[in-house]
Amino acid sequence: MIQTKNIWLFTLLAIVGLGCNKKLDLNPLNKISDASYWKTSNDFQLAANDFYFGLQKAPNYTDNNSDIVIGNGDDIAANYPNNGVSNGSFLPQSETDLWNNSYKYIRSTTYLLQKAKESGLKQDAVGRWEGEAFFFRAYNYWNLVKAYGGVPKIDMVLDVTSPELYSKKASQSEIIDFILSDLDSAIAKLPLRSALTGDELGRVTQGAALALKARAGLYEGTWEKYNKGSNAAKYLDVAVTAANQVAASGEYTLYTDKGADSYKYLFITEGNDSKEIILDRRYSVAQQVTHNWTRELLVDASMVPTKTMADMYLATDGLPITQSALFAGRNQLASEFQNRDPRMALSFVAPGSQWFTQNGWDSYIGGTPASGGNSGSLGSRTGYRIRKFSGESSNDINFLCEYGPREFRYAETLLILAEALYEKNSSISDADLNRTINVIRTRVSMPALTNSFVTSKGLNMLNEIRRERSVELAFEGFRRDDLRRWNLAATIMPKAIKGIKYKGTDFERQFGPIGNLTIDPVDSCVVAVPASSRQFLPKHMLYPLPLHQVQLSNGTLVQNDGWEN
Repeated sequence: MIQTKNIWLFTLLAIVGLGCNKKLDLNPLNKISDASYWKTSNDFQLAANDFYFGLQKAPNYTDNNSDIVIGNGDDIAANYPNNGVSNGSFLPQSETDLWNNSYKYIRSTTYLLQKAKESGLKQDAVGRWEGEAFFFRAYNYWNLVKAYGGVPKIDMVLDVTSPELYSKKASQSEIIDFILSDLDSAIAKLPLRSALTGDELGRVTQGAALALKARAGLYEGTWEKYNKGSNAAKYLDVAVTAANQVAASGEYTLYTDKGADSYKYLFITEGNDSKEIILDRRYSVAQQVTHNWTRELLVDASMVPTKTMADMYLATDGLPITQSALFAGRNQLASEFQNRDPRMALSFVAPGSQWFTQNGWDSYIGGTPASGGNSGSLGSRTGYRIRKFSGESSNDINFLCEYGPREFRYAETLLILAEALYEKNSSISDADLNRTINVIRTRVSMPALTNSFVTSKGLNMLNEIRRERSVELAFEGFRRDDLRRWNLAATIMPKAIKGIKYKGTDFERQFGPIGNLTIDPVDSCVVAVPASSRQFLPKHMLYPLPLHQVQLSNGTLVQNDGWEN
């Protein structure tokens, strides 16, 4: 893995002539000057190490901004630093870390590319590090474009006098095209995963560049298809081609080392370095780089699932719970987990199951819904708890987690391929289902998805493809972006956030009254956030640009629609 302790936070120095006596123009003795750097391949590698700090870090609560999970206090956006994103009450901020950090890395990646050209070093010395720079420039533009839409496209190193500081926004599709171009450049220069040495695991590979290319292609293709664009087919072709290349490479496979529990263990320490992970952020107790995700999930309930997410999991016969005779209802503590897709109990903490606590292994008896804040080791705002991302060791429960969010993984790429094929052709063959969605289902022993099954059961293939994506990628930060690109956010996001069925169930008999939370009279579920407290307006399709950046642009940077006042 990357030795994080030795990664430099590389700062570029401006060289200013002061008109001093030449005898006093000495190289600084306590730091490396820019003029004396960029001489060897190792110099470029050290500079590239800094780019990895821009990967998403743990804990990641991005899905708190959607309908499938909610925070145990205010809804906090991981990538947009203010409250109220989930319920639509957030306001434009003067500055955001997302904007500032993305452009910081865009500048540093561009600077490395410039210095590689100027160095005179051969490709075998600098080509790989150029590839990493191209990838991370694309990655940071990707983070910007999916949040803000069009943003200024800067592909040169700027200083304080550069007129390009006042660039207008490029369109969303222009930024996507720039991302795809950078990724093509990266793919040509990066190694395969199989070419990495043990110490290099965690570095960017061709597979990572192709995975991001597939992700960006699907996003833009479906955005244009459902949001009045005109080039959907072009980008869907990009997604299909890139995802096919990942699959055909033979470099990746789903993690199955833990048998029936493999899906759970993929996301914690046991899954580190597996061949399903295409790229993730690295953590290490030995290198003193750790995080506290397990404790925040298990003790603080900082992210808890909703009824919307619980209802997505199929019964074990492959049918939705509204159609399956196997669905056992919600009246007993664990009945809704019975006869369900195993990923439900591997992602939620089911009543009666074992979970790892501050006191070691214990039986989870079920939780009391709470109105917010830290509700202790049992409660949550919805009565559900998350198991996914929760480590199972004393290190994990004591601030020393060593696993990171799986930024790109093979299962996502297979899901991209299935969705892009269907969106492109309005159909998908059983053969393509077998090499995409059914590979994923096989890991958890779920029935195969076929065209005949969908037809005979009155299902909709596109809905089932989307369901599979939502279930497999639950809590990994995709949900709000998916709803926006499908143009479903305005319909789904304003709905009430609901939790467990409570009235007349074993929950009520065991835990008694639930305080100031209300009960939905239709289905007796706890209402953590009523529909009257939620909204999704047209302006919420994009985040507002940082106000200070708009002000500094001298009128060239136009605020996103609906956020002008």
